[in-house]
Amino acid sequence: MVRTVPGRTDRVVVVGAGLAGLSAALRLRGAGREVTVVERASGPGGRAGRIEERGYALDTGPSVFTAPELVADTLAAVGEKLEDRLQVVPLQTTYRAQFADGSQLDVHADVDAFAAEVEALCGPAEAAALRRYLADLAELYRLQLSTFIDRNLDTPLDLLGPELVQLARRGGFGRLSRHVERHFTDDRLRRLFSFQALYAGVSPYRAIAAYAVIAQLDIGAGVWHPVGGIAAVPRAMAAAAADAGVTLRHDTEVRELEVSGSRVTGVLLGDGERLPADAVVVTVDRPETLVPGFRRLRRPVYSPSCVAVHVGVRSELPGQAHHTISFGAAWREVFAELTRDGRLLGGGPGTRRGKIMTDPSLLVSMPSRTDRSLAPEGGQVLSIVAPTPNLDPHSGGNPDLDWTTLGPRYRDEVLGVLEERGWTGLTGAIEVEHVDTPLTWAAQGMAAGTPFALAHTFGQTGPFRTPTLPRRGPENVVLAGSSVQPGVGVPMVVISGRLAAERITGRVRPSPRNWPDPGTGSR
Repeated sequence: MVRTVPGRTDRVVVVGAGLAGLSAALRLRGAGREVTVVERASGPGGRAGRIEERGYALDTGPSVFTAPELVADTLAAVGEKLEDRLQVVPLQTTYRAQFADGSQLDVHADVDAFAAEVEALCGPAEAAALRRYLADLAELYRLQLSTFIDRNLDTPLDLLGPELVQLARRGGFGRLSRHVERHFTDDRLRRLFSFQALYAGVSPYRAIAAYAVIAQLDIGAGVWHPVGGIAAVPRAMAAAAADAGVTLRHDTEVRELEVSGSRVTGVLLGDGERLPADAVVVTVDRPETLVPGFRRLRRPVYSPSCVAVHVGVRSELPGQAHHTISFGAAWREVFAELTRDGRLLGGGPGTRRGKIMTDPSLLVSMPSRTDRSLAPEGGQVLSIVAPTPNLDPHSGGNPDLDWTTLGPRYRDEVLGVLEERGWTGLTGAIEVEHVDTPLTWAAQGMAAGTPFALAHTFGQTGPFRTPTLPRRGPENVVLAGSSVQPGVGVPMVVISGRLAAERITGRVRPSPRNWPDPGTGSR
């Protein structure tokens, strides 16, 4: 039996209008609660930010959108349909992988088309291995969805069941790198199916094989583009929430939670106003800064950070894909550098702090290739993400890196690398740009200066990750977001909002007539 907030829960205040907070608000409103969302920024979105200038619309948060069925299910909680609020377009080429030897591979949503690409590049044996691996990923995801991801967990005992046994038999608790290596012999495919571990904040050489399912969400199930950009997703959710009766308070700081006995009774705002509350959902990255009495069970380990370069360019940049993974020649060395882990190179644990990648692998997104509303005629918008150490030395980060001076230099280096890898004319055509570094992430309240929150180490996964209803702190404060169960990424934080709401309402599902059509969010 999942623990829920005791006592009255009629009035709920949600702190934060990011994807997790909006997900929780929609679920709570659908269950009949009076809901107020308080957000310090001038609009909804949280990490999913937006800059609009000179006809360019730059998404400054997540750039890859998967599992739109989760957003559809969230909107259905208030009787809304996804297609009435947001247009999502499936990408036929989900990624283009560019390798250091000059070869490239287009990852297709269609398995046959993908297998044909792999056969042409790597041979028929690897194409056959690909088909087997994709089927294995789908089954691994099915096992983990019900066991680790789509449920509230209070203790490790909650995991006990036949799915856990099957996961263990499939080698889900071995190393991810070995799991992938057993399926593929071509090093390019090994990289393609293991780089996603970095999203979880761990090296594939240290991550458990269960994290292979991250690839299922983009390579297996497909990538989509929300028309209007990623920022259109929280805007659609916020509009649906407002129409359903949720009160949205932007440009509003929360000063503290007012506590009486074991419960929060109100939320005090920066201007002195008090919002009465029977329950509170907190989505901040560091709940210990706001929730009285809350403490983590152990010292947290954070994911690596990144430098994100967002640009609007007056150039067509022909021949490039919507999403490109640009791999350097280095691989194992990349993770050793980011996390200071000398064991990845066969040495000791190492005591040095993380450093900048000497041969970077980059994620480049050009959504204007699909959606021309994001850039003026003859222009494109790009987001380039380069992983870097975070600011926490305990997590392998490096607080001594002076990003004030290093940031502009590294921006130049990243753009120069892209020019060398085929993005000719990019640097000279920039009209608008915005650069985020670990310092700017920290200034936005993100712990350790990383937008990827707590790393998914074994001790911070499933029941070992902070639950949505912590045992320390007021009994009517619920948590949501990247730092709690189930974890990091757009799909995970949308799920976390639902799990948080269910700590208040109990398990409530929308009416089947409001559920998305079977074809809406999966292929």
